[in-house]
Amino acid sequence: MGAARFLAGMVEVVDPARVSAVVNVADDTEVHGLSVSPDLDSCTYTLAAANDTERGWGLRNETWSAMETLRRYADASDVGTSEASGWFGLGDRDLGTHLYRTSRLLDGLPLSAVTAEITRGWGIKARLLPVSDDRLRTRVHTVDGRELAFQEYFVRERHDVDVTKVEVVGASTAGPAPGVMEAIHDADVVVIAPSNPVVSIEPVLMVPGISGALAERRSSVVRSARSSEVRRSRAQPTDSW
Repeated sequence: MGAARFLAGMVEVVDPARVSAVVNVADDTEVHGLSVSPDLDSCTYTLAAANDTERGWGLRNETWSAMETLRRYADASDVGTSEASGWFGLGDRDLGTHLYRTSRLLDGLPLSAVTAEITRGWGIKARLLPVSDDRLRTRVHTVDGRELAFQEYFVRERHDVDVTKVEVVGASTAGPAPGVMEAIHDADVVVIAPSNPVVSIEPVLMVPGISGALAERRSSVVRSARSSEVRRSRAQPTDSW
């Protein structure tokens, strides 16, 4: 959320058409068979001034009929911690984004192309670039021996478990998405936006070529102060993060 807000402020003082944002995709996930990209969506909704500022994620004036139906079924049966229990909240309008993304990915488009289509639909002039079109997934290892997907750790467990290790699966073999390296090389200034250094910034730097490109631009790379705001879980529609 800090990075999305920073980006929204940036386009207030810089021509949006001159702004490119390289966005983390290692906390992407599949929920109910749908491809969900939380960081890309937060940036999209915030740039479109459609984000829910009270909840801190998702769309303003959202409704939750689909999740209410899902949880009706889950409450009537013992589904445990299955995603069918509805621990990852998706609003009705937000579902449209994930349905579109999933359909276009199944059509064979890379994530970067689908992201461009989604931002075009919102009339966004800035470029949102997933750091990679390849699959990256943050995995969290806990002291009790579990290996959790990032959203399981962050949302379902409400990041309230002790962690021994964080890894980004797929990072070593991933490649930068189209436009990413050019955005870094051609930028007047490269700004590393306020975000979690371990699970948001590091997965971007781990993609081969990114750190080297930033090192070459060292004199024009700026690290902004990290936001003090802590995101909370999106486990229920009334929560914020």
